[in-house]
Amino acid sequence: MRTEFQAAIAQLIHEKGLPQEKVMEAVANALLAAYRKSSGGGENIRIEVERNGDVHVWAARKVVVQAHDASAEISLAEAQQIDPHAALGQFIEVDSPQIFNRIPAQTAKQIILQRIREAELDHLFESYKDQLDDMVVGTVLRRDERGGNAWILDLGKIEGVLEEKEQIPGERLKPNQRVRVYIYELKRGGGRGVQALVSRTHRNIIKRLFELEVPEIFDGQIEIKAIAREPGSRSKVAIWARQEGLDPIGACVGVRGARINSIINELNGEKIDIVLWDPDPAKFVANALSPVKPLRVELRESDHTALVTVPERQLSLAIGIKGQNARLAAKLTGWRVDVAPPNERGEHASREQRNASPGSSGVHALANPPEDTAHEASNEAQA
Repeated sequence: MRTEFQAAIAQLIHEKGLPQEKVMEAVANALLAAYRKSSGGGENIRIEVERNGDVHVWAARKVVVQAHDASAEISLAEAQQIDPHAALGQFIEVDSPQIFNRIPAQTAKQIILQRIREAELDHLFESYKDQLDDMVVGTVLRRDERGGNAWILDLGKIEGVLEEKEQIPGERLKPNQRVRVYIYELKRGGGRGVQALVSRTHRNIIKRLFELEVPEIFDGQIEIKAIAREPGSRSKVAIWARQEGLDPIGACVGVRGARINSIINELNGEKIDIVLWDPDPAKFVANALSPVKPLRVELRESDHTALVTVPERQLSLAIGIKGQNARLAAKLTGWRVDVAPPNERGEHASREQRNASPGSSGVHALANPPEDTAHEASNEAQA
C-alpha cells in the first residue's frame, strides 16, 4: 500500500507533466537539503527515491576498530557484516532509514515544492530549446504590464514576449488573435519562469514561411540563399534550384500566386520580390534589382561596388521609393550598388565623370548594404 508520501510524488508527476526521473531526482535533492538545513551537517548522507516512491537514506561511515561516533563511524565487525571485504580506514555506505524520520515535514515540503518548480523550469527550457530559431503559432493574450507596447503571447506551456521593435510596422494585433512568430531567444528567471522572445520582423520568419508554403524548399530541392528585409514594406528573397529542370520562382509563386500570397498575407501585406541567385556576382546583382533589367553591371573590387547601368526610363524604378529597391539589392548581395543611366557613349557614368562633365545628367544613386541588427547578424548563415 502506498504511503501519503508516495501518493504525493505520483500527483506531482501527473500535474506537472514532468519525466518521472526528474521528479525523483528533485525530491531526493530536496529531502537531502531539508535534512542538512535542520541538522547542520549531513555531508556524508545520500538519499535515493525509487520510481515507486520508496526512499532510501545512505550514510557514509568510516570503518574503525570501535565506533565512538555512530553518525560518522562503524566498527570493523559491523562493516564486515555488510561487506566481508571491508577494511580499516575505508568508507562504507550504511542504510540508515531512521534519518528520514528526522527530516522536518514542513521544511521538506517547502524545499520539495521549490525543487519541483526548478525542475519544471529546467524541463520547459530544454523542451523549448528545440523551437529556438523556429516559427511557432501563438495566441495574443494581453499587453505587457511592464509598459511599452509589447504583447504577451500564449505559446503553449510558456509565454512569448513580442516587443514593439519586433512588431511589423502598421500591424494591429488584438487579444485572442493567432499569429505566427519567430523564436530568437529563450529567457528564464526574474519571477516569470521561462519566456520566449519572439519576432515578426526577423528575416528568418520569411525563411520559415517559405519552408511551410513551398514543399520544394522544405525538401531541399530549392535553397534560399539570402534574404533582405524592411519589415512591413518589402523584402527580397534570393533562391536557387538544386534540381535541374525545376523552375524555382514558379514553385515559390505557386498556381495563380497561391503560395506567395499566403506568405504576403501572413506578413500583413508586405511585398516580396523573389529573385534568382547566381554564382556570378554581377548576374546576382542584376537579378537583385528586379523588376528592373540592367543594361550592364561592372564590379569594382577596390571598394566592393557594383556599377549598374539601367535604361533612363527605368532609373527611378531601379532606385525605388526613397532608394529602397537599390538598398535591398545591396543588402541581399553584399555589394554596394551604384545605379546610374548610360552616358552619351553607352557606358556607365562614374561619379567622377559626372561631376567633371558639365553635360552630365547628375542622376545617381549609391546604396550600401546596411548593417544587420544583432539577432539578424547571428543568423546570417542560416538565412
